[in-house]
Amino acid sequence: MSEFFQANAEVIQQRWPALFARLMAEDSSAIQAELVQGLGSTLSVDGIQLTSRHDRVHEARVQASSLAEKPRLHVYGTGLGDLPSVLLERDGLERLYVHILNGALFALVLQLLDQRQWLADPRVELMYAGDHADLFTPFFALPAEMLLADDFNAKVRDRLVNEVHLSFNNRDFDPQSPAIQQRLQDSLEVLLADDDVAQLFGTCLGREIYVIGTGPSLEQHFERLAAVRGQAERPLFICVDTAYRPLRKHGIIPDLVVTIDKLIGFRHLPFEASDGIPLVYLPMSAPDVLKAWKGKRYGAYTASPVYATLRQQHPRAELHAGGSVIHPAVDLAVKMGATHITLFGADFAFPMNRTHAGWDDGDLGPPVEQARHWVRDGFGERVRTQLNFRGYLCVLERYIAAHPQVQFFNSSRAGAQIAGTQFNQEFVQ
Repeated sequence: MSEFFQANAEVIQQRWPALFARLMAEDSSAIQAELVQGLGSTLSVDGIQLTSRHDRVHEARVQASSLAEKPRLHVYGTGLGDLPSVLLERDGLERLYVHILNGALFALVLQLLDQRQWLADPRVELMYAGDHADLFTPFFALPAEMLLADDFNAKVRDRLVNEVHLSFNNRDFDPQSPAIQQRLQDSLEVLLADDDVAQLFGTCLGREIYVIGTGPSLEQHFERLAAVRGQAERPLFICVDTAYRPLRKHGIIPDLVVTIDKLIGFRHLPFEASDGIPLVYLPMSAPDVLKAWKGKRYGAYTASPVYATLRQQHPRAELHAGGSVIHPAVDLAVKMGATHITLFGADFAFPMNRTHAGWDDGDLGPPVEQARHWVRDGFGERVRTQLNFRGYLCVLERYIAAHPQVQFFNSSRAGAQIAGTQFNQEFVQ
């Protein structure tokens, strides 16, 4: 071992003996790093620079400036130790939590650079990010290590990315947008004529509910779902809008359909055979699609500022939102009184190299070949996905954690592993 590693190791072993043992088990030789020179130097891993190659300390000061003067701060990723060192210059800092995002990478850095300046500071607590179910705030996440996070820490990495991107993702939902205001005005006539979704709350107390998304794994269950649908006593079927057409194609009539997206049209929700099927919607939905629906309709809001004015003028109950239609569909099931919810097609990924069940590749979004990200599936293996799908998964997992009174089940191992769910043995292959 290098002289640097020995000095660093003595500090870590003394302060965090259990963590030191884990670091010793990391395979730092698997990290392909090279020195990159500029006005200064840094390490590059898989073409990703850990820091600036010109002025690491200045970069760290810029990063630190984004964090307010708080007594407790969190840093995700260890980098080359620059950001922790800069933050520790603050007299008012009482505790700095440094979360490792790539154990092997950190073990390598310990061999190459003296990290004792920050490791030995009594205000520092060092830990693996993956030891915690969620992130802590206020935080700064080092950009390079959000790309280089290892499998153990990936779940927290996903939540960090989602949090960092939140304001960017919400840019299309500006309440003052003329297009949004026009859509809400166009939908008002329908909303005022329809019932409040609150009328459905509490109507299925203790009943099992199936919430059906459109992930590729849904195709494994069409036959079984059709058989269950024909039983006299069975779970309630709630499906998202894009699952409606594939279900009907396989002879499965849902009990409720949920739609929220302004881009959902007649090809997604054909109205011809919709008699007797209730539709739950948000006012951003297309008015012509809503008007054509033959079943009973129920209007709802979310907590989004988009509905602030409508909420005051025309009160309606709210459903949980997080970017995907699966979120209000699950929340509806909970508010209807379900104690057992099984998720179908809630893959948040592209198993079997498919994007959606019952739709061609690219019909409902980017094709599989454009997927550049990954999540772990129910087998613990990596499966390709989109960045927004990972964000939707984070929101659902937080929702599940906030509702411990409800048992959540997943019907497939093919899609993303969903924290807080068990596998429904009736369906899992």
